[in-house]
Amino acid sequence: MRFALKTLTYGCMHLTVAVTVAYALTRDWRVALAVGLIEPIVQTAAFAIHERAWGRVERRQALVSSEPPAAASAPA
Repeated sequence: MRFALKTLTYGCMHLTVAVTVAYALTRDWRVALAVGLIEPIVQTAAFAIHERAWGRVERRQALVSSEPPAAASAPA
């Protein structure tokens, strides 16, 4: 319950900040509201892409660390 409430209040805060900043820059409440609504959607998509990229990095690191060391070549 706490996690859901925290997520909801963060979303409201994010929307408020985005609309406020957009309004301060444009002085147009319609543009500010549009930016405030669109920006979190784009940010969510960017976060998903970011997480996938980091997931790939972590999987590669796990593979590298789990590979047995290369056999040393015997002197001839």
